[in-house]
Amino acid sequence: MKKIIKTSKAAAPVGPYNQAILVGNTLYTSGQIAIDPETNTLLDTDIKSETQQAMKNLKAILEEAGMGFEDVVKTTIFLKDMHQFAEVNEVYGSYFDDDKAPARETVEVANLPKFMNVEISMIAIK
Repeated sequence: MKKIIKTSKAAAPVGPYNQAILVGNTLYTSGQIAIDPETNTLLDTDIKSETQQAMKNLKAILEEAGMGFEDVVKTTIFLKDMHQFAEVNEVYGSYFDDDKAPARETVEVANLPKFMNVEISMIAIK
């Protein structure tokens, strides 16, 4: 059985998809960009702010599913410019303990939704 997970504490989808799907004890999140859920505005002032908002949105989705960052087993980071990797990594890394961090890939892409600079998705297991 799949269960749709949605919360007003994270950005609303900008297309025909859900914030996350829970299947059994596994949560699959959609990619999150820097949209402030309270104002529905893009927070694209700098890459650290974008990353911070994407992670806040993911935190809200995880919490709605009864999970936290400690339950994340896999992440994917999409970057518009790999030269911003260190700044993204600094913010992203603040959410995980190094010895318990999930598996991850980071990929440079030509464009992202709303022409943002970073998008992050996660898989978590409870």
